[in-house]
Amino acid sequence: MRKYQNITLSLPKELIQKVKHIAVERNTSISALLTSLLEELVDREESYQKVYLQHLKLLEEGFDLGTGGTITWRREDLYERK
Repeated sequence: MRKYQNITLSLPKELIQKVKHIAVERNTSISALLTSLLEELVDREESYQKVYLQHLKLLEEGFDLGTGGTITWRREDLYERK
């Protein structure tokens, strides 16, 4: 079971009125709307951090190009000049 904690927010009155209408249309509360939006924000940030760290690890490890670290060609071989 989740534990909840109350917080106090200061929001513009016009915004609160609009959010109340959205909550009524969705048959929910402002608290539930905010919880959902904040959970989505946290999920996106955590996913981003996970992928970011995976990519950093790939860059640190490098990629196996199948050369064994030895270049077996010359620049002239790659670029045919006419």
